Amino acid sequence: MSDRLKAEREAAAERRNLLVQDAIERTGITEEMIGELVTRFYGRVREDALLGPVFAIVKDWDEHLAKLKNFWSSVVLMTGRYHGSPMRAHLPLSLIGDHFDRWLDLFEQTAREVCPPAAASFFIEKARRIADSFEMASATVAGRIAAPRHVLRT
Repeated sequence: MSDRLKAEREAAAERRNLLVQDAIERTGITEEMIGELVTRFYGRVREDALLGPVFAIVKDWDEHLAKLKNFWSSVVLMTGRYHGSPMRAHLPLSLIGDHFDRWLDLFEQTAREVCPPAAASFFIEKARRIADSFEMASATVAGRIAAPRHVLRT
């Protein structure tokens, strides 16, 4: 590896670390908070009349929750622990707008209960972007066009 490339990677890592530290200082997000949010949220999802049947395909919930905790850790703390293809996993599920709306309703409710306000807002912003991304991809696979609907909500 060239010295220039090494220096660029080190600079990028330092910028990422600064962003993570800033997010932690502003929100108070911890790995424990992520774990509590994910566990409580997916407990609700599993019991939900609309979403429960969608998630009934999960065979090993302990393994799935661990994967989801890694996903959210990677999203909000940039840990890089998640190594998967969430879009690919969700596309065959034939999800529609109602699924994404309900997922967000439950997520936002849970985030506000589990997290202090700044952390809840941070999680909710990320969740809305994820929902829009997944919804637009699902629509595209189904031959439809969908515009982002959730990042604009206040």
